Parts: sequence; C-alpha cells; structure tokens
Amino acid sequence: MAANFVADIGGTNIRLAQVVDGQVAEIRKYLCADFATVNDAIKQYFSEFPTTEFAAGCLAIACPVAGDLVKMTNHTWAFSIKQVQTDLGLSWLGVINDFTSVAHSLPKLDASQKVQIGSGQAIPEANIAVFGPGTGLGVEHLTCTDGAWKALDGEGGHVDFSAVDENDIAILRFLTKKLGHASAEEVMSGRGIVHIYQGLAAAKNVPSEYSNAADITSRAIDNSCSLCRETLEQFCRIMGSFAGNLALNLCTRGGVYIGGGIASRFVEFIQQSEFRARFEAKGRFRDYVAGIPTYIITEPDHGLIGAMAYLQQHYKG
Repeated sequence: MAANFVADIGGTNIRLAQVVDGQVAEIRKYLCADFATVNDAIKQYFSEFPTTEFAAGCLAIACPVAGDLVKMTNHTWAFSIKQVQTDLGLSWLGVINDFTSVAHSLPKLDASQKVQIGSGQAIPEANIAVFGPGTGLGVEHLTCTDGAWKALDGEGGHVDFSAVDENDIAILRFLTKKLGHASAEEVMSGRGIVHIYQGLAAAKNVPSEYSNAADITSRAIDNSCSLCRETLEQFCRIMGSFAGNLALNLCTRGGVYIGGGIASRFVEFIQQSEFRARFEAKGRFRDYVAGIPTYIITEPDHGLIGAMAYLQQHYKG
C-alpha cells in the first residue's frame, strides 16, 4: 500500500502522521533526543507500518528554511533536504517552516477546530493572517492566487510595539529602559506576559512578586492577584490591537487567527476581555475591520494539517 506522510518537528518532539483520504491519521510522537538524525526518527515511524510504501512527505520544522541545508535552532539536527529524500527513497520531499505550516492549515480548519472571538464573517479565498504568541511571536499572512494558497513569510513579531493606552505607554517606557527597544514579541510571548506584569508594577510603584508567565496567568484566571489579572487583561488588549493591525495590512477578510501555545489555554478569558474591542478600535477604519472575523485555533494537530495541505498543493505525483 502506498501513502504519503507529514511531520511537525519542534525542538523537543517530532510528530508524524499519514495522509489518508485528505485527513491526518496514525499520529505518532517521539522525542527528538532519542534519535541522532531526523532520518532515524522518520525511519522509526516507517517501521511501524511495514506493509506501507511511503512515496512523498512534508516536514514542518521549527527553524528557518532557505535552500537545501536545514539546521535546527533549538536542537542538534542538521540535514540536506535532497539527502534525506534520497535516504528515505521518496519521490518528493517538502520542508517548510513550522509557522508556514500553521498558515496553510487555516483554510482546512472547520468550526470544531477553532473558536471565534466576536463578530465578523470570513470570505472564502480572501487573505488571512495568523500570529502565534508562544516562546516567541510568529506572524504570517496567507493569500490565494488562482485557487492556490501562498504563505507570505516575514518577521512580523519583531515590529515595534505600538502603544495605544496609558498602560501600553507605561509598558513601552519600561521595555525601552530595560531592553533599549520594545518589539511586539516582547509583549506577546511567554516573557511578554512577564514584561507586561513588570511594567505595570513599575508604573504603580509596587513590587513584582512573580517572574513566571504560568504563575501570572493562573493567578489572573483564578482572580487571586489583581495585578496579575490586570496583566492578562492588558495582554488581551495588546493582542487585539496587533490583530487589527494585521487585518489592515493585507485586508484579511478571510480572518485573523491566533495560534501559538499561549492563547488556547485561556480562550474563555479572551472571549470576555477587550480583545475584540481593541481589534475594532481603528478610528475611521472601524467599519473596515468590524466585518473581519477573529479566531483562536484549538486544533492541536494544526501543524500536521498544514503540512498535509502544503503537500497536497505541491506534490503532483
């Protein structure tokens, strides 16, 4: 039996799956540290399906992908795409950045795999934006040309942090003094939550008791610390403003999505926050963005789904 496969590769884990009838199936997860090379990890997956002949694959990997040589940022694996393809006996192998994969997953997600925040209606095949607060801040746009989706790569997480209200201004001053420059990533990431907390504490001239994003978030959600709650509320406001900026940048009438590892942990909090209000707070262009929907991705396998979408679009075998 012939099949194609996809992989989602992070610094700690590699997750692999088969593409079956337009869906990902037979998902397995391994520790990257258990294998000397990416080839070895993929071969382990192949060995679990001895009657299956794998013809093509797509790897979504957490590092820049430019040219044949791929070197992981947070792991020791480095490889030639052509050599891996030859070693595995594949007719085709695609390798893409993991956030490019996230972008390609978006048109495939149904209502059960995402949660809409606020109003708006997506227009099919219209431009889409996605950003993902996590360890850092990934940003991507997706555009459809002649029925094919194309991800527009960039480093949008490193644009200047744009202050909107007095709390933002206090956080901007704190970060500028601490780091010399305040980027969007420094407020929309794990460390960003800590930075917001520290900036608000400095503005109020009170001690900053916590230094871990998970501690701040949990105390905000259970409402056991007023400063922590204010921090998470401000985090949601900042995300809303940033999402609105992405919508304006490329007229994303297909929607703006939030991925990454942070937002999906407190969906209800975001729904009740001022996220959507700040998304729409664009002055004379309020009506322009009001019809654009915003979503949180809740599908845990969206990286594999995006790799599958990329493979289906580019592999012609």
